[in-house]
Amino acid sequence: MSLMTREKISQAMKHGIVHETGLIAHGRGEAFDYLLGEKTIPVADLAEKTAAAALLSAKNPFLSVNGNVVALVAAECISLAEYIPAKIEVNLFHRTKERVDKISDELRNAGAEIVYGAKADVKIVGLDQDRALCDREGIFSADIILVPLEDGDRCQALINMDKTVIAIDLNPLSRTAKTASITIVDNVIRAIPNIEQWVHKLKDASKDELNAIVDMWDNEKMLGETLFFLSKRLNSLY
Repeated sequence: MSLMTREKISQAMKHGIVHETGLIAHGRGEAFDYLLGEKTIPVADLAEKTAAAALLSAKNPFLSVNGNVVALVAAECISLAEYIPAKIEVNLFHRTKERVDKISDELRNAGAEIVYGAKADVKIVGLDQDRALCDREGIFSADIILVPLEDGDRCQALINMDKTVIAIDLNPLSRTAKTASITIVDNVIRAIPNIEQWVHKLKDASKDELNAIVDMWDNEKMLGETLFFLSKRLNSLY
């Protein structure tokens, strides 16, 4: 599986969808995935259930995607967004109009009807980098945002705007993981489909039931449980 995902990332870079630094980010995440055993651990599954509950309870949920995400799980993101329902916006750290257009086209070719991100008519408060650019009708107006493969600065800025941020990050020690409202320590290729499975299971739940699931989540505690799992697994290998 790792060889297949590497090839997808490599080809996406050649086509201008993934930035060259995205290769580094992918390799770093893959290393942590090996430590997890390349599987969804129980605490990650609980995080995915909580993410599904949060997205279903949102007034204006969004998926914020970059080149790596689209290269690996474009169809899965579209399927998840359609079923919630939620909207999708392209947001890039290394932003160029050409890359935004290519990634948006890739999403449309995969079945997305509307893709936000090209307008870039407003900035996320507190950010100076290009990733501050977003659509006023897009993630700027969202209350809950699923942001696979996020950077710490933007995660913190979105939190400061009183948004609920759901991050997918294989590194439980990253600033993003520690800052997000709900951190899913799992590979994005497993996490997105798993969130959708939970969306299907929770679709008929009441708002009170969904809110109760979200309210029970303690991100710091769950990151601690993830680190405990990693430590225990490493010690068991030798």
